[in-house]
Amino acid sequence: MKKTLLFGLLAASMLSVASCKNPDVRSEEDMATKPLPEIPAAPDTTGGKTAPENAATREVNAVNATEDIKKMQPVM
Repeated sequence: MKKTLLFGLLAASMLSVASCKNPDVRSEEDMATKPLPEIPAAPDTTGGKTAPENAATREVNAVNATEDIKKMQPVM
């Protein structure tokens, strides 16, 4: 039983190695490489507005974030 299992595993490994070889695949030396195109600039979603001067000095915490969100929401 153990010998047949060993021969089965050996045969399966040989078949898998043989199936991995593909003669149609070119080697790395045959492939031509070209540089990637430039990444386009990100679109301006601010509408030309600049960031407030004190935005960089404010501490990021829940209270300041809540105040900022309330300012962004429309008044009903």
